[in-house]
Amino acid sequence: MTEFDTLFRNARLSDGRVVDIAIRNGRIAAITSDQRGSVSARETLDINRRLVLPGLVDGHIHLDKGFIGDEWKPHRPCTAGFNVRERVEFEKQELAKAKPIPVRAAGLIELCVTQGTTHMRSHVDIDPEIGLRNLEQVVAVRDAHRDRVSIQIVAFPQSGIVTAPGTRELLDEAVRNGADLVGGLDPAGYDGDIAGHLDAIFDIAGRHGVGIDIHLHDGDLLGVFEIEEIARRTKALGLAGKVTISHAYALGQVSRDIAQRAANQLAEAGVSILTNAPGAHAFPPVLLLHDAGVNVFAGNDNIRDSWWPYGDGDLLERAMIVGYRSGFNTDAELALAFDMVTSSAAKALNIDDYGLVEGGAADFLVLGAQHIQEAVISRPKPRDVYKTGRLIASNGAMTADGR
Repeated sequence: MTEFDTLFRNARLSDGRVVDIAIRNGRIAAITSDQRGSVSARETLDINRRLVLPGLVDGHIHLDKGFIGDEWKPHRPCTAGFNVRERVEFEKQELAKAKPIPVRAAGLIELCVTQGTTHMRSHVDIDPEIGLRNLEQVVAVRDAHRDRVSIQIVAFPQSGIVTAPGTRELLDEAVRNGADLVGGLDPAGYDGDIAGHLDAIFDIAGRHGVGIDIHLHDGDLLGVFEIEEIARRTKALGLAGKVTISHAYALGQVSRDIAQRAANQLAEAGVSILTNAPGAHAFPPVLLLHDAGVNVFAGNDNIRDSWWPYGDGDLLERAMIVGYRSGFNTDAELALAFDMVTSSAAKALNIDDYGLVEGGAADFLVLGAQHIQEAVISRPKPRDVYKTGRLIASNGAMTADGR
């Protein structure tokens, strides 16, 4: 008789099967329809036919920017329409008066984890004024919370690279001191130097063997030109699967033919696209990209910070927002929205042991729904969240294991 650490009985999977899931050493050791005669475990839990989903993956968040755990701060609009440079200045002013990063980041992590997030990619500001202070604090927060959530860190040049002398060297140092990827920001619109900006990013990534995640708000044909240039460099340097373009608003602002051409190049190069389908902004045509073979995924991005006051960390709600704004109605389309906060995000983040499969990490959530379509549409609660087979959050609160 095989002995396991924990046996979850009567678990409903997304394909409708009701199974038993056995956990050993933080991993899924077995998934079977009937283990009652051949399995023993130190602990047995009955899921009562609730739906078991793989842990949600937030592909884009900013742990150093949020005001969760701090006082409410009214949103300050730009003076003449949205402007990234002005928005950054407003943010710096607000963050100078905010509580320390460890307090706010911990509050944001708890908010997300209790909703079902088990993995996230956080962009962290790096510039000559901040230096590596934000990185050092987020690395410490990451290490302190590693039993609750797995966190990747992107060294993010929020104030540009070419226009902020010294940032290139700081990005290089950041990757040597805890950052997992190197980021970028509007090579044309912010830095005014597409080649110089991309040269810096791709050089750092190539020398250190890390991935790239570039914020790209630049719109229309200019933005598409940058997208195609990023795809060209990715293909030329053999970085397929290691490069993400976040936001890529331009793909939602040009004709379908132009978007299709760019999608084909992205797919061939192996570049992923991140979207959170934000507010009134144009955003990439998810279905067109997906059908072209592009890996499209989602994340919450900013949550209750200087950029906007919205967000509760619920990735099922984010999937619903993406689906709603994309006009998704069929079961297949709703499944695609769900994939964007689970398997597609895990693929973009190169998480090898992801998913409800034997041998995978035992990271999952349990909720009351019949299938993933209902989960996206109704975002049911309460939820139980497990990390490496341990219950870390239940009914909107951290457990003793989750502290």
